[in-house]
This record gives sequence, C-alpha cells and structure tokens, in this order.
Amino acid sequence: MEKQNESLRDRLLARLPQPENLAAYQEETAAMLEKNEKALFWEKWAPQVQTWILFTILIIIDSIWGPRIGKTAIIAIDAFAVVLLLTSMIHSVADNVSRSKVNLLKEIKQVQLQVLELQASLQKTGSR
Repeated sequence: MEKQNESLRDRLLARLPQPENLAAYQEETAAMLEKNEKALFWEKWAPQVQTWILFTILIIIDSIWGPRIGKTAIIAIDAFAVVLLLTSMIHSVADNVSRSKVNLLKEIKQVQLQVLELQASLQKTGSR
C-alpha cells in the first residue's frame, strides 16, 4: 500500500510545473481559463434560451388555441410548461455549480502561479 502511495505521489509531483517554464505555464493557464469562461457562457445561455422559447410557444398555443383544443390538452400543455420552468431552474443551479468550480480553479491557479514566481525568484537569487 505504501509503495502505491509513493507511486501516486511521484506521478503528481512530476506533473507540477517547474519555475523555468513559468511563462509557458502562464500562457497555458490563461488559455485554459478563457476556454472555461466560453464554455460557461454557452452552458448557461443555450439551455435557458431554448427552454424559454419553448415555454413562450406553449403559452401562446394555450392562449390562442386553448378553447378549441379542449380542457385535457390545455392541462397537458400547462403541465409541460411547468416542467420546462423546473428544468430551467435546475439548469440555473447547475450553472452556479459550474461557475463555482471555475472560480475555485482560478484561485488555485493564481496561488500556483504565485508559488512558481516565488520559486523562480529564489532560484535567481540563489544562482548569484
């Protein structure tokens, strides 16, 4: 068991960026965070817009053709509209969770970059 933990530790430490690669790591981090921001935008708005368009169509159908299509059909349309609203709320919660994850990732990367900068400055002063 201890051997497996050492192996995992070695693999994790091998993935850490080195102070010599600070500029490349900063660019990579900025690109990753920009990609996450774009994904969050589409994750938030695409389902919301689709849900609200369909909800609006259902309400229009309900108000215009409601008296002609019967009470059972109106109840079904209204129930589906409520399901769409609940789905929209669930998407909002999922979006908040995703945004929190990305914000946490930003904070972690910021701390990691600061540590790398400190290591780089210590290496420069130590090599003098």
